[in-house]
Formats: sequence, structure tokens, C-alpha cells
Amino acid sequence: MGVIQREFESDRRDIESWVMLPLAGLYAIGWMSYELMYKLGIKRPQQPHAPIVCIGNLRVGGSGKSPVVIHVAQVLQGQGREVVIGCNGYRSPRQEGASLAPAGPLDPKEWGDEPAMIREALPDVPLVVGRKRVDAAALVAAHHPGAVLLMDDGFQHLPLRKDVSIVLDPERPVNSFCLPAGPYREPRGAGRRKADLLLPNDQFSVRPFIRGIEWTKSEVRPPARVATLTAIAYPHRMVMTAEHLGYDVASGVARPDHDPLDDPQLLSRIPADLPILTTAKDWVKIRQRPDVESRAWGILQYGVTIEPTAEFAEWLGARIAAK
Repeated sequence: MGVIQREFESDRRDIESWVMLPLAGLYAIGWMSYELMYKLGIKRPQQPHAPIVCIGNLRVGGSGKSPVVIHVAQVLQGQGREVVIGCNGYRSPRQEGASLAPAGPLDPKEWGDEPAMIREALPDVPLVVGRKRVDAAALVAAHHPGAVLLMDDGFQHLPLRKDVSIVLDPERPVNSFCLPAGPYREPRGAGRRKADLLLPNDQFSVRPFIRGIEWTKSEVRPPARVATLTAIAYPHRMVMTAEHLGYDVASGVARPDHDPLDDPQLLSRIPADLPILTTAKDWVKIRQRPDVESRAWGILQYGVTIEPTAEFAEWLGARIAAK
């Protein structure tokens, strides 16, 4: 049975959204005024490094950027390019400023869950972490001058000029209002027009796939009863995936996106006899818990491809070469 079925709150267009619409209008005016300063040359974006490819979105909440970043990094590596990935390290001490991450596994408490997850997926790819994107680009220029800086998020970070912007945005969103009436960080139409490539579109689509489930103990096969534990923006998707694989989801805990998952009582909310399914992003935090060995864990290994892959690789290579 599905135990977590709610959508992300700001995706809905309900009475509360309409009540908040005047505030959304003020937010949109504020954003457009800020953007206008760059259009008029009052403020000027900087670009201490090139080329820069940004994987962004127009909305708050999870849009699947990080799996796309991993895929695009692999596409660029397949073309013989050096890649450095830039992350903001949300809710971590490294979020402030900009830092080159050391080699090896990263502590999510210091670097953030998404950088730690990306390092697990791409252990040999350098990472620069921090929301001061201009400073991050300068670090890449100093230490990896021949690399493509591939940014995870940052489309709305106007102080940094990007060479290629790939934006993830649903074709028919339920709620297209700006914050706080909806999930959009900027007016949707104007944001879409700035993108070099919108995904999905008539030419390219993002295809998710499941690589499998890695079990910490003996494999648990469907139709076994399981629980889910997540700290992602859309927890219901994990439940739906588990049910699609044939599992009986009998319990679940959904914490807010990027939650550290270090509450000592967290596992007590899940029946002791149930194996627990979680995501790769959550596992980098869960595995640090002192009680992790008390349970059987299944880590869902999820990925995406942009298809058709050969045509996308050709498009990306041509756009970078043209800059």
C-alpha cells in the first residue's frame, strides 16, 4: 500500500495559492527588477572560467538535477573533456563561500548530501562546493583551467555568466505561479526563454531508470513487506517506485528535503522487522548513524539518460565549441 501519497505542497494550485497570488506578483516584480539591472549593464556578470555548463531549474524543490548532472558529466567525459562539478552544498558548512573538495568520500555533514552522493557516483571527478559561484569558478580556473565547469543548480545566479544553460521544467505544471503562491523562482515564461535547452522538449527527453537495489545484508526480494525512509522533496515517488518494483510498502518516514537524518529516535518509528528502502542521497547520511547496523537497508540506485543520447552529446559538444 502507498503510505506517502502527498505531492510537494507548492505544486498544487488551491485556494491558498490564489490568496497568495498578490505576493507572488510582488515577488515577480522584485525578480524582474533585479534581472533588469543586469540587462541594463548596471550590474555585470563575471566569468573567471570557461566553459561553464549549468543544469538548472525554474522551481524550488527537487527536479532531478543531480542525476542529470551525473549523466551530463559522463557525456562530457566520453568526449574526452575534463569535468569539474560545482554544487552549492545546501544546508552544509561549506555552503558559505567556495571550496574545492578533497579526494575520496565526502562527509555530508561538512559538504552536503548532494556533493557526497555525486562523489560516490563519480569518484574521480573534482568537486567545487559553495554558493559563491563566481569564487567557485575562479577556483576551477586556478586548479583545473582546461575543465568544463558543470554546475548543479545556479541558473538564477546572475553574477556568474554561463556558456550553456540546460533547464529542467515540466511541460504542463499544475501550478505555474511564482513564490509564495507557487513553486517558481522566477516568471516561468521568461525563465524558459533564457534557457539554451529545455528538458523535456520535442527533440530530447530525460529517461529515468533503476540500476537496482544494493542491500546491506541479504537481498530482500518482492513481494516482501518493506518500509521507506527518505529526506527528498517528493517522498511519494520513492513509495511509488518501490510498489512498481513489486514491494509491499507497509510503513514509511518522510523527512524534509536535505534533512540530516540524525534524529536518535528516527528508526524507532519504523517496525523493527521491516527492511528499509532509501535513496542514494539519503544513504550517505544514514550510513553514519550509530544504529545503522541494526537494520537491513536497501539503497535504490537511480539514474537518468537524455535521449537520444548520441544527438544530445553532439548538441552539447557543438554548443560548447561555439562559445
